[in-house]
Amino acid sequence: MNLTIENILLVGSLLLLISIIAGKTSYRFGIPTLLLFLVIGMLAGSDGIGGINFDNPQVAQFIGIVSLNFILFSGGLDTNWKSVKPVLREGIVLSTLGVLLTALSLGAFVWLITDFTLPESMLLGSIVSSTDAAAVFSILRSKSLALKTNLRPTLELESGSNDPMAYVLTLAFLTLVIHQDQSVVTLIPLFLQQMIFGGIAGFVFGFLSKIIINKIKLVYEGLYPVLVIALMFVTFSVTDFIGGNGFLAIYICAVYLGNQDLIHKKTILKMYDGLAWLMQIVLFLTLGLLVFPTRVIPYIGIGLLISVFLILVARPISVFISLMFFKMKLSRRFYISWVGLRGAVPIVFATYPLLAGIEKADMIFNIVFFISVTSVLIQGTTLSVLAKWLRVSLPQEEKPLSETDKFISDITKTAMKEITVLPDYNAVNKKIVDISFPKEAIIAMIKRKDKYLTPSGSTIIEPNDILLILSDSQEGIEKVNACLTRNMN
Repeated sequence: MNLTIENILLVGSLLLLISIIAGKTSYRFGIPTLLLFLVIGMLAGSDGIGGINFDNPQVAQFIGIVSLNFILFSGGLDTNWKSVKPVLREGIVLSTLGVLLTALSLGAFVWLITDFTLPESMLLGSIVSSTDAAAVFSILRSKSLALKTNLRPTLELESGSNDPMAYVLTLAFLTLVIHQDQSVVTLIPLFLQQMIFGGIAGFVFGFLSKIIINKIKLVYEGLYPVLVIALMFVTFSVTDFIGGNGFLAIYICAVYLGNQDLIHKKTILKMYDGLAWLMQIVLFLTLGLLVFPTRVIPYIGIGLLISVFLILVARPISVFISLMFFKMKLSRRFYISWVGLRGAVPIVFATYPLLAGIEKADMIFNIVFFISVTSVLIQGTTLSVLAKWLRVSLPQEEKPLSETDKFISDITKTAMKEITVLPDYNAVNKKIVDISFPKEAIIAMIKRKDKYLTPSGSTIIEPNDILLILSDSQEGIEKVNACLTRNMN
């Protein structure tokens, strides 16, 4: 079946609908939803019952990059800086040194057991060296898994920030495969440029994006999420244009924005949460369509061997060496090494050799696909069980709230007070978003003369406004008073 303009919307919407329904039923059986999306794509493809003829790595790569933008940005927005800060060093080491060690150890193993050259082996190792943000974010959050002592922030920080390292290594070793006369040393400047430029660009664009979002006056609230999407793509594209790593830049930009006071932040977070799920479904469906199961079957043996080595040897070695200088319980180290999920990102990276036209590109792609499937199937289905076995999980009632969950919990505030804004208050004639309003309290309503207003971050506080304040505690009410009345001069 060949897709045409006339039937692409019908086919696409049906696949989305089937994926959502299948995802809902999968919870009963403990099957990761992302794996089902992939299987549905395969069933709809050329070798499946759908017969959709899709064999275009370039289109798949484009869809993959766009989807990863949304997935990484959404994960960054939902990252609480207070939770991440204590584990920042561990996360950075895992996302850099950990990825490098995984790539090298797995590459060496592939070189020993196959007829791959050393650069080709290292290329395969690099492609599957990072944990997959889409898989980790979706599985941890869909299972509502509560983990002890900053373990979850560590895992999410690593998965959200280690794709850039894997991307640079993939490009580096792909260059060595194509240009065999080059030395590894010549690629070090590329690595430094990508990481340094990407990191700086992420902070710069995050700061500029906050100013733009809060200062621009848009007529409709629904335009603010659209504005953030534009800023996200500008961040990625400009960073890539100047030679930096766009994936690193958008993740840092999103983490910065997610921890700032933004106009219509609730709307932005909710929209990105939905878009991230949509992009995950689209990405896995697309990659499922791209795969020909009949081409994967010949590589099941070697793929299983490499996958087992990655899960049981390469990943644990990289984690234990990376964390050897940090004080951490052995159970936590084991659990971090097990949550080394490979998902869509390695498959997207595997399209680069295909487009470059190297000799073993098809073999690399099919092996990578098999590794990703086995990783999600084996590791993704056992996260909850292993967490309980290693005693690193928390009771459900102690589960920490995400940024999105915190907005939903606003309706449960227990302390309430009406505060009249006097003309000499510091907050007069300022937007709510600009007065550093306490996060544990909200302005539920504003009474202005004879009118009642539902405020947003862009609402300007006027003299004699009566604010209805809801807070978690009386201490929060006191913080609101201090925020409204303090003199900034």
